[in-house]
Amino acid sequence: MTHVEDELNSQPECWIRAAEQAEHYRGALPEPGERVAVVGCGTSYFMAQAVAALREGAGQGETDAFPASEFPHRRSYDRVLALTRSGTTTEVLELLAGPAGRTRTTAVTADPDTPVVSAADDLVVLDFADERSVVQTRFATTALTLLRAHLGLHTDAVVADARTALAAPLPQGLVECTQFAFLGRGWTVGLAHEAGLKMREASLSWTESYPAMEYRHGPISVTTEGTATLMLGEAPDGLAEQVRATGGLWIEGGLDPLAELVRVQRLAVAVAAARGLDPDRPRHLTRSVILAP
Repeated sequence: MTHVEDELNSQPECWIRAAEQAEHYRGALPEPGERVAVVGCGTSYFMAQAVAALREGAGQGETDAFPASEFPHRRSYDRVLALTRSGTTTEVLELLAGPAGRTRTTAVTADPDTPVVSAADDLVVLDFADERSVVQTRFATTALTLLRAHLGLHTDAVVADARTALAAPLPQGLVECTQFAFLGRGWTVGLAHEAGLKMREASLSWTESYPAMEYRHGPISVTTEGTATLMLGEAPDGLAEQVRATGGLWIEGGLDPLAELVRVQRLAVAVAAARGLDPDRPRHLTRSVILAP
């Protein structure tokens, strides 16, 4: 079993622990009414997109998401919330050094023995969700689970759905597809982007990701036999029929969207295996991007 497989299979237990710790970290996490920017890089940025949509949708306050390298420094926020598995990513550390003294900063990380400890005002440590793999799976979803629980949006049903996503067979014909499109709505747009990234990292697949309503505005033109279009969350009316009419494979899961992301992680490993690839050794990638001075 690869590190990726071992780590993605452990997600239900990690989510349970994260939800239990949400109250403990309440003082370090955004309060209702705060204007918040959520930042990250790569996978963490896509989780930031999901968090921002969930928080604002829950009426907790204006919430934006940015890649750490594209943070708009002229904007004013009450708090910057940084998601960083390694705690060493250069862009995140540079950003946290900027608002020091002006804006409250919180970092959610897997490793408390890294520079982010001194860079952020508040720290949330999910060390039980740390990973050996370069490809992120359980840390990202565990951080999102903690924040969903903080917003009162996590339930035991999410964990049950994750167990189902790990146990149920993948849809027939899905592994054999040659291109993949992932769609989301609202908070699941970030999950769709993350799903596409997982497939690219682990299996070198041609993937795309879009807000679901945007799929009709051009991207559907490349959908054909051998294309799989996967919907994370509830699909817009009529979209499934339009995709099927192209000859492509339409997959719409009935599980919680975060559990559907777990199924995509399994798909990425399965496609990698079918192509003779090692998902623990993705091309040109390292666990953390640390830029030389």
